[in-house]
Amino acid sequence: MSGSIGYYVHHHGSGHLARALAIVGQTSDHFTVLGTGLAGRTGGVPFIDLEDDRALDDASFRGNDGVKHRPEALHYAPLGHPGVRRRVSVVAGWIETCAPSLMVIDVSVELAMLSRLAATPTVYVRLSGDRTDPAHLEAFRGAAAILAPFHPDLDDPLTPSWVRAKTKYFPAMGPQTVSVAVDPAKVVVVFGSGGGEANGAVLAGAARRTPERMWHVLGPATTISDPPPNLAFRGWVDDAEAEIASAGVVVGSAGDGVVGAVLAADRPFLCLPQARPYAEQTSKAHALGALGAAVILDSWPQDHAWPELLLRAQAPAGDARTRLSRGGGAAEARAWIQSLAAACQTSTGANQ
Repeated sequence: MSGSIGYYVHHHGSGHLARALAIVGQTSDHFTVLGTGLAGRTGGVPFIDLEDDRALDDASFRGNDGVKHRPEALHYAPLGHPGVRRRVSVVAGWIETCAPSLMVIDVSVELAMLSRLAATPTVYVRLSGDRTDPAHLEAFRGAAAILAPFHPDLDDPLTPSWVRAKTKYFPAMGPQTVSVAVDPAKVVVVFGSGGGEANGAVLAGAARRTPERMWHVLGPATTISDPPPNLAFRGWVDDAEAEIASAGVVVGSAGDGVVGAVLAADRPFLCLPQARPYAEQTSKAHALGALGAAVILDSWPQDHAWPELLLRAQAPAGDARTRLSRGGGAAEARAWIQSLAAACQTSTGANQ
C-alpha cells in the first residue's frame, strides 16, 4: 500500500470542502481531495475533479434520483447517468492505481460503499441530525471509524449508542478566530452558501425597526430599491470569521460553518435553522437552544419583535458557547486520520 489518503467532498454548499482543506492543511503530503468542481479551489493540495452527478436537467442538488426501486443502502443512485458512471470509474481507477490506506468520505454513502467494495477502509464524516436511516447506518457500520465535526453534546438524541461509540468528535474544526474589537450595535446576518438568498425586504424591515443597530448581510440576498441607511449588503467576503467575531449579535442558520464560527468567537446568536435532510439543522439548533448557546427561532420574526430579540440574544450565556467549541480541531483531526490510516495499512497488509 502507498500510505496515501483519499478525501472525498460533496459538492452541495462550500462547507464540505472548507472542512476538508482545514483538516488536510497547506501541505500535499499523503492527502488527495476528490470531488466535483475542485479546479482552482484546493491550493497546493492534489485533487481529482469528478464528473457532476446531479440530475441532467437540474443544476441544483436536491438528492432526488427519480428512481422507483433503490437498495436501502443507497441514497442517490440515478440510472442511465453518464456522469455517475464516469465518476465511479475514476474513483475506482484512482483507488486501484494509488492503493490508498484510507478514504475519508464527507459525505456520500455511495462513495463509502464504493470505497469499501474497492477494498479500502473508510472514515465517514457524520453530520448532525437523525442519521438512523438504513443507508447511513450501513455506511457507519462499514466504516473503520466515524468523524463528527461537532461537540458530543450537540449529537442527536436518536443516534444509536454503537454509532456514538465508533465516533471521534472534533468540535473546533473551523479556522482560528482573529482578535477583533466587538461592536455591540453590529448585527451580522449569514446563512452560508447552501441555503439560497437572504430576503432583502424582510431584512430591511428588521433594520428599520432597529435604527440604533447596523446590519451587515454576508452572502447572497435579494435586492431592494430603498434599503435603510443602517443595512449593508456585503455579499461574499474573505474575512467572514472576523465579521462574525466583531458582531454584537449574529443572525444565521445552523449550518456547520456558521455555528462553528459563532461558537469559536463566543458571539450572541439568533439561530434560524433551515430545512435540511435528516433534520440536520433543526436537531443542532434545538441542542444549542437547550444548552443556552443560542436563541432559536422557528421562522423569521415580525419586524416589531427584533428590538427585544436582539436584547435577548445578548443576555449573558456563561461558558455555553466556548465549552462547545473546545476540543480537537482540524490539526488534531488530521493527526487522528493519519494515525488511523497507518493502522489500517498495517492491518490490511497483514491480511494480504
